[in-house]
Amino acid sequence: PSSGGVFEVVIGADLVYSKKATGRHADEGEGMGIISEKASLGSVPAD
Repeated sequence: PSSGGVFEVVIGADLVYSKKATGRHADEGEGMGIISEKASLGSVPAD
């Protein structure tokens, strides 16, 4: 369904995206953009 439920992306202990917080699903490619941004800042473990 398009409503209800929880969709969250967590890297390590960091919540990087939350449908509950934004009130919407991530747009296509948005999740990977967030992950790439975190990786470039050194927030994502290498392995």
